[in-house]
Amino acid sequence: MRIAKTLTVFSLAMINVAAIGSVKNWPLTAEYGFSSVFFLILAALTFFFPVSLIAAELATAWPKRGGVFVWVKEAFGHRTGFLAIWLLWIENVIWYPTILSFIAGTLGFAFFPSLADNKLYTLAVVLITFWGSTLLNLRGMRTSSALSTVGSVCGTFVPGILIVALGAVWYFSGAPIQITFSWEDFIPNMTAPEQLVFFTGVLLSFGGMEMSAIHARDVQNPRKDYPKAIFLSAFFILGLSILGVLAIAMVVPQSKISLVAGSIQAFQYLVDAYSLSWLTPIIALFLAFGAAGSVATWTLGPVKGLLAAAESGDLPPICREVNKKGMPSFMMIIQALIVTALSLLFLFAPSVSSGFWILTALVSQIYLVMYLLMFAAAIKLRYKHPHIERPYKIPGGNCGMWIIASVGILSSLFALFVGFFPPVQLPTKSPLLYILFLVSGLIVACVIPAIILLFKKPEWEHPLSHEKQQRDE
Repeated sequence: MRIAKTLTVFSLAMINVAAIGSVKNWPLTAEYGFSSVFFLILAALTFFFPVSLIAAELATAWPKRGGVFVWVKEAFGHRTGFLAIWLLWIENVIWYPTILSFIAGTLGFAFFPSLADNKLYTLAVVLITFWGSTLLNLRGMRTSSALSTVGSVCGTFVPGILIVALGAVWYFSGAPIQITFSWEDFIPNMTAPEQLVFFTGVLLSFGGMEMSAIHARDVQNPRKDYPKAIFLSAFFILGLSILGVLAIAMVVPQSKISLVAGSIQAFQYLVDAYSLSWLTPIIALFLAFGAAGSVATWTLGPVKGLLAAAESGDLPPICREVNKKGMPSFMMIIQALIVTALSLLFLFAPSVSSGFWILTALVSQIYLVMYLLMFAAAIKLRYKHPHIERPYKIPGGNCGMWIIASVGILSSLFALFVGFFPPVQLPTKSPLLYILFLVSGLIVACVIPAIILLFKKPEWEHPLSHEKQQRDE
């Protein structure tokens, strides 16, 4: 059955905003002060646009389920394709404790400030929320989908616009500003890697367009409309991010910014100044509900991506098991157990903020390796499959592809390099241990797929009973 192409430029742009825009990332970027604007624009030009345009071309040329797995597999073979989708899945698994700690920090800061940096409290909220989300998804996606839809509005647009509005009032009322607006403060020190570490977090905040690119075929004219949607969504995401980050940086002193509760911190500073402190718990609930909606969506999303590889025979048959609701139950339980183990990191980190950043840094490193494979695959496919129809194609022929992909590769390599330096803004027990943790984590993430395929058996490719039924239908 042919599905009508009904998405408009605006509706596609809003899908992108909902998928990528997040208030949670603003405190991380606000650590840069006024130079955060520089890094946001730089990340958009060197990473956000290349990812978006390349993903659009690949998604329209190879629209089969699997996304990155299919693209990289077509370019470099089965093993590399499995590595790419594995990295995409495992970085999401590692990401969960960071978004969940954001929920804990936000609620704790608003209702019980002493709990905002309490490790045991954070661990308890992380585990209860994620296991609750897992059980919810195992019962079906109807309730979860409604939660994620409402959560994206409540958790992004409402608090984001409020932060910007209150920040504007703060600025124009002549209240004390924690940053200075000058050219010297706009251009950061590009020679100190330890000062640039947070840039990897800025890049990560723009990640995810490879997911939304599946909608590129749903617009009337992909060649013209998809780039328009990209620029429109970039306008909203970049514009709201810049204003929101500046609002936090202006109000909250840099030394007091909490990476897990910075957004609600800014709200509290603002509302207290105008005797509106009663708003703080309400906004905290909005932020937490929005983050919970995101978790409800992504608890299943990454597993579905890996499921495509499992159905190709890259994982044991048990990994393709689904329950009566059609949910991949075995993989979701395994995922929850891994998240539980990773969340224990908060107990050993010097502070909750340190644990939050260490996991964020590891997520960034793994995610960037996946993007390097995707950028390289885009170039390779131009030569390996030049005659495949591409409803959207990056203009400029192969030269245009080389330019766009090379910019993405260089920015990813730069962020990958500086990401190994511990940030001076956060305490670490040992810089060497910090680096070893990231290096070992990255190596383990890349080696596991090879080990799995080393023990691959022929029967892994045999379809299960429910898969045979789906094929018959």
